[in-house]
Amino acid sequence: MDKPDSRPDGGPAGSFVISLDCELFWGVRDKRRLQDYRENLLGDRQVVPRLLDLFDEFDVHATWAFVGFLFYSDRSSLFSNLPERQPHYANTRFSPYGELAELGENESLDPFRFGGSLIEEVLRHPGQEVASHTFSHFYCLEQGQTLEDFRADLEANCRAARRFGIDLRSLVFPRNQVNPDYLEVCYDLGIRAYRGNTSSWLYRAMNEEEELKLRRALRYADAFVNLSGNRIVRPDGDGSKVPVDVKASRFLYPQYWWSAPFDGMRVRRIANEMRAAARDGYCYHIWWHPHNFGVNQEANLRILRRILEEYRTLHDEYGFAALSMSEVADRALPRPAA
Repeated sequence: MDKPDSRPDGGPAGSFVISLDCELFWGVRDKRRLQDYRENLLGDRQVVPRLLDLFDEFDVHATWAFVGFLFYSDRSSLFSNLPERQPHYANTRFSPYGELAELGENESLDPFRFGGSLIEEVLRHPGQEVASHTFSHFYCLEQGQTLEDFRADLEANCRAARRFGIDLRSLVFPRNQVNPDYLEVCYDLGIRAYRGNTSSWLYRAMNEEEELKLRRALRYADAFVNLSGNRIVRPDGDGSKVPVDVKASRFLYPQYWWSAPFDGMRVRRIANEMRAAARDGYCYHIWWHPHNFGVNQEANLRILRRILEEYRTLHDEYGFAALSMSEVADRALPRPAA
């Protein structure tokens, strides 16, 4: 499908964005034990090619934000490319560096902490963007880490990506801990887009200490019933703000046995928001982790297919375009003069 720049009425076309937080065990290691989450992580590796096939079928350009550790496929390569400067969180549980001794020798022996083959799989599919999820799943709002720690971390991620011929252009902050003070570093290192948060209290960036169980519960309820309004946004790109804030609209929760009877409600909520974005030329940005779909794969992929079918309808009606984060930034920023 073509990706037109305008709607039938002449207004700018809206954009449909999918970003995936690709982290394997590095993203959950401070919250879950490996043996308890093993099935999801192995399923992550199975579901990635299935997601890519779906994106090919519907001509969806998506952003795959990989933790930098995953750009390596063996222990020695990773160890030889660690940054000299590492974060010293007040809560040492947040740092993965103390757990590197547990690494297996290579991706075959440790499919939970290496991901070079996954990146190669993504790169085989046209239109897919490999982006940054920081090098070490870096938490930008936790106590103890600094701006210079973040710079060293992101520099290491850029070096890791260049091993695959990739210049990183988009970034997803782990746990959505967007720190505005760190955006200048992103700009310095070539990042043109990041996934931001809306100003709603439900979705505002917070560290773990500030996060509340009530807020998590309300966010989950908001996926089914309208607690926060239509979550459609315009990318913040007036030429003076780089990187561009491609704000998240909605997390695509996985299906649970007890939520299955209500899946129609959350798909309708997403479809209604997508239609509003397509009609008015806004951006609609959904995200999740591949390991969320690692179990109950058939049910979760059916839900995604329904969403992509709605996208195809809106593309035909309004020119709604499925773009990667960096492509949204390219549209939002002024084009250089000829």
